[in-house]
Amino acid sequence: MSELHKFLFEGQPVRGMLVRLTDSWQEVLRRRPDDQAYPQPVRQLLGEMSAAATLMQASIRFNGALILQIHGDGPVKLAVAEARADLGFRATASVVGDVPADARLAALLNLHGQGRCVITLDPRERLPGQQPYQGVVPLHGDQREPLQALSEVLEHYMLQSEQLDTRLILAANDQVAAGLLIQRLPVQGEGNLGGRRNEDEIGVSEAFNRIAHLAATLTSEELLSLDVDTVLRRLFWQEPMVRFEPLQAHFACSCSRERVLSMLSGLGQAESEAILAERGDVEISCEFCGQQYRFDAVDVGELFTPGRDQPPASSALQ
Repeated sequence: MSELHKFLFEGQPVRGMLVRLTDSWQEVLRRRPDDQAYPQPVRQLLGEMSAAATLMQASIRFNGALILQIHGDGPVKLAVAEARADLGFRATASVVGDVPADARLAALLNLHGQGRCVITLDPRERLPGQQPYQGVVPLHGDQREPLQALSEVLEHYMLQSEQLDTRLILAANDQVAAGLLIQRLPVQGEGNLGGRRNEDEIGVSEAFNRIAHLAATLTSEELLSLDVDTVLRRLFWQEPMVRFEPLQAHFACSCSRERVLSMLSGLGQAESEAILAERGDVEISCEFCGQQYRFDAVDVGELFTPGRDQPPASSALQ
């Protein structure tokens, strides 16, 4: 069962979350046709992204979709993981080149230093004129050295955009996608001394550093193979904590025939009819779940009939 567990360290402004995606992550991979199966390094990346997106969504409790995208200049041109408020998630990738069996983040997406990570918050109910919030972070550190792991990229993003010290441990194989997040919470009055830290701030940093150091001892194998109770007991057996009821995560895709029609409308009548003339029908497959949608000449004709109420143009995969 796929679950997310939240916890607080008693007496310390430090919180944590641990997610294990099991059946839901396997469903993501199962929906990929065998002849289009992702190479193992890409499956691992998408699993880590799915766990990370789920953790970040649960961390901010955003009423909408949190979309984690990495645009690359290597064999992987785009990798996407999306998590919604109910912890429904989905993931996909576009692979255009050969992927080395031992490829890590830089070789997959940052071959020439042009890769970037984009985090988008898309509200469920947008106000008039409201646009999704978007933050961008490069796949290199402050000294422009390539970052070798997704966890490093997201830690850097959280520190730069949210001013929150974060430690993130991610791992994935074909059975489990998992992640552990440890985060320092702000204290009242923090930053009001002109750059000087008071004793409370120093104590908070020391507490976070101690707990983050313990978290960093967790290996990928332990994160993937051990249950949540065992992981937390091994890491933090000396740290009193408060745990909350686990939340259920699940695979979910928001594609629909109506959304695909919206995308087809955006292509325009001429291009849609050109596809019809060449193939006899228009077939579109959702990159996330594999669902296929077919439209014949009658469907396309009705879509572009003058006076017909047409859906607004948007991406069918949103």
